[in-house]
Amino acid sequence: MMVRPILLIGAAIPVALAILIAAPMLLNPQVPFSAANADDKISIELIKYDLKKISFGLTDRLTPQKSETLVVSAEGVAKYTLNEPNSPSIEKSAKLEKSEVKRLTALIKETGFMQLPIDSISADDSVVEYTKFSLKVTLNGKTKQLQWPEQNATSVTISPLISHFESELEGLINKTRSN
Repeated sequence: MMVRPILLIGAAIPVALAILIAAPMLLNPQVPFSAANADDKISIELIKYDLKKISFGLTDRLTPQKSETLVVSAEGVAKYTLNEPNSPSIEKSAKLEKSEVKRLTALIKETGFMQLPIDSISADDSVVEYTKFSLKVTLNGKTKQLQWPEQNATSVTISPLISHFESELEGLINKTRSN
């Protein structure tokens, strides 16, 4: 009779410790800065294409209606370029704070972005107009490239991790564009 309560208590201790360790990680939505080192070198390039399928009889071709490029260097310089057909390119740049670059680096490292098993997600053939993203991240000499369409242009579920990067970098585009 006495063995059972001791086993229950013995089993409850590791569970309680696991909860105490995991709770702060689950409740804190921000990525800890501790993942980023001072000697980390990162560069990020995001290209956002607004594409439209144009039919030429038997063949279809995707043509860009607009493209936006954001390049973030290791020094924290963000360069934004807007290209539209029949219009001159618009270029803007902004200097990011070191903490923002460190946060992006920590986000890349903590989430395991560089080890994602996919490189490309295709849009469905029936979609005529959509936005496509192309992301290239170089972290300490290792490069990861990823391409994906907006969620409503594909039947494949876009990973929340990819969507999170998309929204983070869209925020940087808006910040740089407004300078």
